[in-house]
Amino acid sequence: MRVPAFLLVLLAAAGCAGSPPPMHAAGPDERAAAPAGAAQAGAVNLSSAGEFTTTDTGVIAYDRTLVPQGAQVSVTVESSAGTTRTSLVAEGLLPGHHYGAHLHAKPCGGKPDDAGPHYQHHPGQITPASEVWLDFTTDAEGAGRSTAKQGWAFDPARLPGSLVIHAKPTVTSGPQAGTAGDRVACLTLR
Repeated sequence: MRVPAFLLVLLAAAGCAGSPPPMHAAGPDERAAAPAGAAQAGAVNLSSAGEFTTTDTGVIAYDRTLVPQGAQVSVTVESSAGTTRTSLVAEGLLPGHHYGAHLHAKPCGGKPDDAGPHYQHHPGQITPASEVWLDFTTDAEGAGRSTAKQGWAFDPARLPGSLVIHAKPTVTSGPQAGTAGDRVACLTLR
């Protein structure tokens, strides 16, 4: 398996050793399973990476104009001790474009709406304090990065299922707060 350069940099920065796990769409039972020590300590670690396709519902592009062939993304989520840190790295997207990106409640599917609504730590609160917003702007080569830090940890019994990339930046206030245009790509977390 060819490991994209941005993944090698991300793995090296995180202090990871060895090869990344094989890519596949994880089901809810697989995502919720954690090593016994991690579950006891309340730590939650989710990650996923891959090239957007139209055939793998775990890493899928819905709009090839905004997510061209060969585009890739990597997401890591570390949650423990009352803090959640989420990082996104993308390559090969449309250059100079501002994308919205959020964690969603369900895994990806064949249709954009299959990922469900935004994951909300405090149900009903549509704010960057309750949700994980990872908007980013790509550079001239279509690469972008984003990080978010929340003052809460995930409940291991209720985890987000995916990262969804949207066509537009997230609206931050008013009646449309939290919206970000069409869902153009999805990555199932595991």
